[in-house]
Amino acid sequence: MEAIGASLIGLPWFLAYFATAVAMTLVYVVIYTWVTPHSEIKLIREGNQAAALAFVGSLVGFCLPLASAVAHSVALVDCVIWGVIAVVIQVAIFFVVRLPIPGISERIEKGDNASGLWLGATSLAGGLLNAAAMTT
Repeated sequence: MEAIGASLIGLPWFLAYFATAVAMTLVYVVIYTWVTPHSEIKLIREGNQAAALAFVGSLVGFCLPLASAVAHSVALVDCVIWGVIAVVIQVAIFFVVRLPIPGISERIEKGDNASGLWLGATSLAGGLLNAAAMTT
């Protein structure tokens, strides 16, 4: 029984970091869907694969650096600061990725999977780089 108690001693911190990460992910989703010209959730509900590819890539691209922030932070406030940085970087990636493909949102709305994959993959790649940069 003592071993179980010792194992669960970190449970409050786990819950605090997990709740913070979930809240920051929800904040990211709200900001990202507000910034993008197309309505991801509506399009995904309609079965638009391009929108799903783009959104999933962006979401995972955000969660990777957030996970890095959780794993490497020295305090909860440190985690939040780096999580905010991850939000800013991931939103910036959306704007940069649009440069070589003008009208990418309209293409995604029309179900152009190549555009959705481009946005999703580059968002994911940016998130990987962001996560790696947070470990230094």
